[in-house]
Amino acid sequence: MSYKIVFFDIDGTLVNEDKVVPEDAKRAVAELKATGVEPVIATGRAPYFIQPLLEELNIESYICLNGAYVVYKGEPLLKREIAKASVEALVRMAREHGHSLVFQGEHGYYATHQDHPFVTRAVDSLKVAQPGYDPDFWEKEHVYQVFLLCESGDEHLYQGRLGELKLIRWHEHAMDVLPESGSKALGIAALLEKLGLTAADAVAFGDNLNDKEMLDFVGLGIAMGNSHPELLPYADYVTAHVDEAGIRRGLEYAGLLPVQPAVTG
Repeated sequence: MSYKIVFFDIDGTLVNEDKVVPEDAKRAVAELKATGVEPVIATGRAPYFIQPLLEELNIESYICLNGAYVVYKGEPLLKREIAKASVEALVRMAREHGHSLVFQGEHGYYATHQDHPFVTRAVDSLKVAQPGYDPDFWEKEHVYQVFLLCESGDEHLYQGRLGELKLIRWHEHAMDVLPESGSKALGIAALLEKLGLTAADAVAFGDNLNDKEMLDFVGLGIAMGNSHPELLPYADYVTAHVDEAGIRRGLEYAGLLPVQPAVTG
């Protein structure tokens, strides 16, 4: 199979725990581009979090906010906001349980509480600027995704009450809240349709729970060696750890780069 496009998650896939792109991954992405195969970012992050990475890797197209916001070569292709009624219900439940929320819009993100420790810890783990403070942001602007800040195990307080929304945990104190039907796969499908490609033409790399649908959807789903165990059943292949040439080894397996001998000590 000759694949024509490759989708890359960011955290734990293109970047390591220090939020640095390993040099071997940089070279692999550059070599991939040189073959004429387009690399595309597919992340849960918002577009204002990823601009430095796009510039570093010379990538023009991306799927953000777990499929809710898609840009192809600088032009918006899909914007799928959460219904106001759904956000309002979430705000009401979070207030009931004393939990903080962070609303993610198109150009910025805003918290319902100032200096909340869970917000600080979760956002610090992404190594991005802390959100602004505006508890009423959701009433004035489109919201594409929400962070729900709560202890691991508090999911049961919301299960069965979220209507058309779902939760995906990405930090011990934080979960993504997105439409029940939302996923990176939805954004990928929109981009593939524009390009006249099929899912069979695509490869995707991921490592965490929000990558399940994406890996299952594409022609070749590749899980990183450092992946969450629950992701592995959705992958066609498990490559090496992000810090052990996982991107290059996966592209080699896909037949998109020539195989290099492993470096031994």
